[in-house]
Amino acid sequence: MFAEERLDEIIKILNSEGKLKVKDLSIKFNVTEDCIRKDLKTLENQSLLKRTYGGAVQVRESAEDIDVLIRKDADITTKTIIAQKAFNLINHRETIFLDISTTNIILAKLLASSNKQITIVTNMLDIVNVLSKPNNIRVICTGGILNRNLDGFTGAPTIEIISKYKFDKSFIGSCGIDVFDESITTFDIDDGITKRAILESSKKSYVVMEDSKFHMDGNYKFACLSDIDCIITEKAPKEEVESILSDFNIEVF
Repeated sequence: MFAEERLDEIIKILNSEGKLKVKDLSIKFNVTEDCIRKDLKTLENQSLLKRTYGGAVQVRESAEDIDVLIRKDADITTKTIIAQKAFNLINHRETIFLDISTTNIILAKLLASSNKQITIVTNMLDIVNVLSKPNNIRVICTGGILNRNLDGFTGAPTIEIISKYKFDKSFIGSCGIDVFDESITTFDIDDGITKRAILESSKKSYVVMEDSKFHMDGNYKFACLSDIDCIITEKAPKEEVESILSDFNIEVF
């Protein structure tokens, strides 16, 4: 096998498995470990991977911590597709939680214009405003400590209220999911521990997020793949991502 062919194969393995080990590649390609290290250095110089001790991992983007007032006007078409899918999963008489998420604002608008008789608990002010007039929806706001950047409530007082409920379904926002290390992330610590409390109080949990977030990370891990039931995104994820989610019995909509 020529060196260029080996490099191509290494990238295919990385895309499939999410990480590489020098020892395993050395055995697979029947070359020395030094040869593999040189290959990984070449690929790192091309920004195709990131070397680690004993191997390499995929290059992932860091999601930007942008104020919610700016984010809610971005990617409207994509978020509307996700929100519509979430809307179709909500049944009459259910009690649901809408987490701090710009996609959930759109979902709230869809619910407000529907005839579904439901109870919505939320910690996001924008969602409360959207739902302030419709008679078909009973609205409960958690209250707590206001996080102005997120336009919602997080932290201990909010968590205390959330812990009193058992939601039929919850719809959770996220900055990113890394299926290869099984992490679900956000930026703000208080937001993260609040999301964790929502998951623990939910019979069924859905993460609502754009497909691009399978390749992004926040800096606070609030859950693992085993903690959620479903992911709602605008399109089917890559085959290797979907395969890992299937191993965790996570439904993808």
